[in-house]
Amino acid sequence: MALIRLSDIHFAYPGQPPVLAGASLTLSAGQRLSLTGPNGAGKSTLLRILLGLTRPDAGEITVFDRPRRVEADFHEVRRRVGLVFQDPDDQLFCPTVAEDIAFGPLNLGQSRDEALAVVEKVLADLDLRHLRDRITHKLSGGEKRLVTLATVLAMEPEVLLLDEPTNALDTRNEARLLEILQALPQAMLLVSHAPAFRDALAPEALDLREGRLEAL
Repeated sequence: MALIRLSDIHFAYPGQPPVLAGASLTLSAGQRLSLTGPNGAGKSTLLRILLGLTRPDAGEITVFDRPRRVEADFHEVRRRVGLVFQDPDDQLFCPTVAEDIAFGPLNLGQSRDEALAVVEKVLADLDLRHLRDRITHKLSGGEKRLVTLATVLAMEPEVLLLDEPTNALDTRNEARLLEILQALPQAMLLVSHAPAFRDALAPEALDLREGRLEAL
C-alpha cells in the first residue's frame, strides 16, 4: 500500500530557478528509500513539501490515500509522519530530555502519566534511560541526535523522514543510530550524504537532479 505519493511536484524559491521540476515518488508501507543528489538539489525541500511546511507551485501530494492541498489537510500528516531534523538544536527546546520526549504526547492530548509512560518506554527501547534527567543543551552532539529520534518515536509515527541524521556523529554514535533505525518497522525516507549509512539502511535510492527524481 502506498503511504506517500508525490506526483509532478514543481517548486522554485522567489527569484530563483526551479528547484523541483516534475519530481515524483511513491513510498509504500515498510519501504526504505534514500534520496540522493548534490547539495541544493532540493531534497530537504521535498521533505518539507511532503509535510505541508512548504507549498509546491504545482503537483499533487497524496498521503495515507488522501490528497493534501490546504494547511488543515496536513495536520493529520504531521501527527503520523515524523521528521528528524538535520540539526538537533532545531528540534530540542525543553529543559530536560524527559520533558522534550513528553512534549509530543502531551500535545496529542495524553495525560501527564500517559506521557511519562511513553517517555520511559522510548528511553528503554533506545537504551537511553541514563539521559532521562539530563539538561538537553548540555548533551553531546551524538546524544542530542539520539534524543531527537526519541522525541519523534514518542509520537508513534507510521513514516520516518530522516534529514542527514548522521550529521556531526562520530563513528560509535553513527553505528548506534544505524542499529536503532534498522530495528524499527516504519517506512523511511532518508536524505544522507553518507554512502555506507545509506547502503546499510535504505539501499533503494532515487537521485534528484535538475528537479526530477530518477531511480539509481
